[in-house]
Amino acid sequence: MKNIILIEPKLEEYYYEQKLLSDKDTMSYNAGYDVSYSGYHYDTGCIDFDKDKWLEKYNKRKDKNTFFAYIKDVNLNKYVGYVNYNYNNEENRYECGIVIESKYRGCGYSKPALILLLKQAFSKEIDSLYDNFEKNRVNALKLFQNVGFEIVEEKKWKKFNQIVSGVVVKIEKINL
Repeated sequence: MKNIILIEPKLEEYYYEQKLLSDKDTMSYNAGYDVSYSGYHYDTGCIDFDKDKWLEKYNKRKDKNTFFAYIKDVNLNKYVGYVNYNYNNEENRYECGIVIESKYRGCGYSKPALILLLKQAFSKEIDSLYDNFEKNRVNALKLFQNVGFEIVEEKKWKKFNQIVSGVVVKIEKINL
């Protein structure tokens, strides 16, 4: 297992999130959706995150219903991605996510990082976490199922003007 920790970034460390959100290889999973994110690039999935937006995002993340942390490889002394959860008011549930920088994918970071995120969330008053993604993202589905998530719903989305099949996964509070 990788020697990783989760680090809630200081404002001046948001350069790393900016780097990830602007990297076409890292954000390719996010491309082609009809979404209304400010600064979203339909063709690449990248999201503009200019330095003048850092403070607003930083302050928003201080909300008790939000958690955001970089995944740090202690041995390399480098960030390799990030994890997060936040409360979705429309769905009335907590949703989580994990992004591994493209050059570190397949190196064993996802599972321990997701387990650390679950430990953090379940140490709070959170009873379950959800995520959703396309069915054809088999590595993502395998990862989430490996740590205890179950498919609770199948969905359809539009991606590059085509209908794609997706899943909603959920995990109930567990002792880790």
